[in-house]
Amino acid sequence: MYSEKVMDHFMNPRNMGEIENADGIGEVGNPVCGDIMKISLKIEDNRIVDARFKTFGCGAAIASSSMATELVKGKTLEEAWEVSNKAVAEALEGLPPIKMHCSVLAEEGIHKAINEYRIKNGLEPWEEKTPYGEHTPGDGA
Repeated sequence: MYSEKVMDHFMNPRNMGEIENADGIGEVGNPVCGDIMKISLKIEDNRIVDARFKTFGCGAAIASSSMATELVKGKTLEEAWEVSNKAVAEALEGLPPIKMHCSVLAEEGIHKAINEYRIKNGLEPWEEKTPYGEHTPGDGA
């Protein structure tokens, strides 16, 4: 059973679509379930000023993408990097255990988009964590 918050973000997704000339794009997928998530970010002065998503997948994947974009908007890159799959799931008031991979995809999408931005701007990418593992935002630059 899904929480009301999951259903709300599935039925009324926030920030759906793409950002034209995005500063960072993170595309991730789970071959087991078939979910594909694309998160695009607009970044100004090390802060995420806009975040959009396109997701092909189940309701939990769409809700996780929607919530993830809500959670990172307005944050610095370092703050956004720390938005974990657990934080996404908690903000959605829980996900069934079999759907936790959807929140992991959202976290990975954010990380890939931030790292694409860093690489484009001549910075070292931060170390991405493996699902359910530990991670750090690298050198903090």
